[in-house]
Parts: sequence; structure tokens; C-alpha cells
Amino acid sequence: MSKTVLVVDDDPTQRRLIQAVLEREGFAVAHAENGDEAIGRLQAGSAADLVLLDLVMPGMTGQDTLKEMRARGFSQPVIVVTATGGIDTVVSAMQAGASDFFVKPAAPERIIVSIRNALSMGALKGEVERLKKHAGGRTTFDDLIGSSPAMVMVKRLGERAARSSIPILITGESGVGKEVIARAVHGSSDRAGKPFVAVNCGAIPENLVESILFGHEKGSFTGATDKHLGKFQEANGGTLFLDEVGELPLDMQVKLLRALQESEIDPIGAKRSVKVDVRIVSATNRDLSQAVAEGRFREDLYYRLNVFPIEAPALRERRDDIPALTDAFIRRFNVEEGKNVVAASAETLAFLSAHDWPGNVRQLENAVYRAIVLADAPYLQPHDFPAISGVAAPPPEPVQDVASQRPTPVPTAQQLVAEMPADAPVRILDERGHLRKLEDIERDLIVHAIEVYAGHMSEVARRLGIGRSTLYRKVREQGLEDVIAKVG
Repeated sequence: MSKTVLVVDDDPTQRRLIQAVLEREGFAVAHAENGDEAIGRLQAGSAADLVLLDLVMPGMTGQDTLKEMRARGFSQPVIVVTATGGIDTVVSAMQAGASDFFVKPAAPERIIVSIRNALSMGALKGEVERLKKHAGGRTTFDDLIGSSPAMVMVKRLGERAARSSIPILITGESGVGKEVIARAVHGSSDRAGKPFVAVNCGAIPENLVESILFGHEKGSFTGATDKHLGKFQEANGGTLFLDEVGELPLDMQVKLLRALQESEIDPIGAKRSVKVDVRIVSATNRDLSQAVAEGRFREDLYYRLNVFPIEAPALRERRDDIPALTDAFIRRFNVEEGKNVVAASAETLAFLSAHDWPGNVRQLENAVYRAIVLADAPYLQPHDFPAISGVAAPPPEPVQDVASQRPTPVPTAQQLVAEMPADAPVRILDERGHLRKLEDIERDLIVHAIEVYAGHMSEVARRLGIGRSTLYRKVREQGLEDVIAKVG
């Protein structure tokens, strides 16, 4: 998914030049002639991963536009551009929230480096914010990635359930993100910020299930050298997520049912019960109703847990979300691995979206992780996913033995002159193969630029990478006023 850069500049020529530079590097480009139009595009939800903002514009200035963006909650990185680079302008722009600053005309390399650095910094800030929310138990349904109909339904049901303490059972295949949904339920409820404790019931040894869930007193059994609170008491006041709840042994299902009904637990070796205030969210990738019919799961516990069911869709049922998920994983692993991958190419996204993903979101996440580690180009290509695409990476360029290489003969001055086009507009060497004077080369270059751009001195200065005042000074020094008059 290509990153979109919103170019805000009242000069259409400048916008086209920047567009050519950005599109050559694989970026998508959107335009706005002024600050009001830029704010309108952002409010309408138009794609914009970064804003390239001219400071000097009629109407709303770049500074005012930047302040208005931040006041309205738009957090996209902003790079400000101006024709003058005073220190006061730089300080003011940075204080208003700009990520970077450069003076035009700027070299294409400078523009691209600035944009990539700003996007990387934005990804880093986003990852820090995500980790803060995750650690603080404040992940909400707004943080869930996906706008497909199946995910919209999950978000709608989850938000309604989060407003109460109703027990929730999340069903779905392995790897669909059931714990992510459970965390969103917790973060969207009045228990947000309080403990969120996740337990994989299928990963606990059968002889330790009771101790891990309900705790034990010191000396209550061999090896109990210290008091252990258990997961219920760890989650007191918050949410306890019981993943793969269908794997619990039958005797533990009885104790879990009592804990849910009475809001109290009996730690091993304790003399009295302990009251707990815990919201239960459970999950399973199995058919619990079938387990009930086969006698492997208690019917009364099933009805106690399955009060508000939410089915998490498989990834193949929400293919429209694959580009957004891929983009999110790229941002995360860029930060973790210190890489600077921009996005996945259109061809790559096409085959990723067509794949069935039996391992669901977890498989996609791991596939992107591997691709990020191996990628050398700015955009992920199909050969970065060889196990899925079946496309092998191109062979590396053969490295020749330096000792066996024959030295390339250095051409003579006469050969260089002979190979130069006779009609070259600016010649570097003279007839004898020697370098011409810099002053003479510069004069020919200015004459050629004036003729090519029909005397439009703003365009000539822009193409030569110098200011108009510098250009006019050189014209006077070289006595080229007649050239301007001739083409004009």
C-alpha cells in the first residue's frame, strides 16, 4: 500500500515538480492549492500519510494551516517548505509541530530522505503509543485494524458488550486475534487501565491448573514454598481472559463455575474463600456445544460463559483488511528491526489478498516479519514471501575476482573528444581534450537553459538550482542580456 503525500502549495509548477520526484520513488501524491483545501481534504478522510506544506501562501499561511491541523487532531507528519530559511521561521515551524524543514528549490534526494525520515519517526511514535495502550490495558476497538463488514460487526458487538459486565465467549479459528478482541473489550469498558490477565488454559499442566488459576497457601502441598495468589486474584478489579477454555479438565470446570457464580475462589490450603471482582472473557477455537454433547465440557458452565458470543472471522473472510494489516505489520517490524521499508508493492498486496491464510492473522504477521528481515528494497516484493508466492529471490550479481579482472584502459583526450556529440549544447572539453574553464562552461549552460525554457527566468533558476537574483547577477556578469532579449 503506497504512502500518500499531500502537497500543499499555491504554485502549480512546484506541485508538479514535487509530484514527479515522489511518484518516481513509489509514493502516491495528492494536491491542495491552499490551507483551507488541505484541511478540507483531511476532514473528508482523504488519504494522507504525510503533508508537504508551503509556508507562504495566499489566505491561510502554512503556519496557520499547521496549527489548525494540530488543533483538529490531525497527527500526520508535516514537512514545511519555504523560499527563505531564516532561523525564526525554522523555530516557529518546529514549535508548531513540523517534523522537518527545507528551503526550495531542494534536491530530490533531500526531499525523499526527509519524507522517509518523517514517516519512520511517525511509525516509531505510533508503535510507542500502541505499546503504552497495550501495557496500560487501554486498547480499544478503534485500535483494531479492519473495516470489512465482518470486522465492523465484531467491533459493534464488542463495544456494546464492553459497556456491561456480561460474560463474553469469543469463538474463531486459531490465529484470528481473539486475545486482541478481548483486550479491546477490556480497554473499552469501565475497567480500562486495571489489570488484564490472559491465561492459555491449554498450555497449563493438568496438575497445576488449580494452583495457577486460584492460587495456594504456603506449605499447602509439596513444593509450595511461598504463597501464590493465582490468576483470579491477579486480575481482581480487571479482566481475566481464559483462552482455549475448552481445554480445562472437568474437575476444574466445576471450580470455575463456582467462581463465576459466587464471585469467590478457594485457594489451595486456604481456610476461607476469597472474594474477587473479575470480568470473565473466554475464547475457544473448538465447538463447545459439540464438546458438551460428548461430555467433555459441562453444560452449565457452557451456558454461563456463552452469554454474549462474538465470532472472530477468519482472515480469508475479510480479505479487504489484508492491505491495512500488512501496512500495520510493516510499521511495527520496521521499528523493531531498524528497517525502513515503505510498504508492499501493488503486486505483492494482490497475491497476499488472494492467499487463503490457513493460519489467519498470525500467519500473515509472521510472513511480513520474515519479509522485513530479508528485504533490501523500499517496497516488499513477491520474492520476499517465497513460501507463499512461490517466487524465488533474484540471484545476486556475480562477484568477479578482483585479481583476475583486467584493468579498464583509460581513454586518451583525443578519444574523449571524438566520442563527444558534435552538437552537444555544453561541451566540457576543448578540441585538444583539456577541460574548459569553469566560467566558459557555466556561460554555455546558462545560455542553453535560457533557450530551452524560452527566457522564463524563474524556471531557469529553478532548473539550475539557484536563486533568481543569483541568476540575474550571472547574466549581467557574462553579458547575456541579448540572449534573453532574443528568445523573448
